[in-house]
Amino acid sequence: MTAAVLLVALALVAVAGFAVVATHDPKRQAITLTVFSLCLTVLFVVFQAPDVALSELAVGAAIVPLLVLLTLRKTGKR
Repeated sequence: MTAAVLLVALALVAVAGFAVVATHDPKRQAITLTVFSLCLTVLFVVFQAPDVALSELAVGAAIVPLLVLLTLRKTGKR
C-alpha cells in the first residue's frame, strides 16, 4: 500500500474518534461508535490484517453499539 492510503485511513480513524468523543447524547454516541468501528475496519484492511478487520466489524460495528442501545432502552433516559 502506498503511504497516501495509510495516511487517509489514519485520518479517517482520527476524525471518527474525535466525533465519538465530541458527541454528548448516548444514542448518537453509539451510532458514531459504529462509524468509528467501520473506520477501524478499513484501517485494518489497509494494514493487511483481514482477521482483525472481521473481528472489529463483528464486535465493534454490530455487537457493542447494539448492547449500548439496548442498555439505554432498558435503563430509560436519566
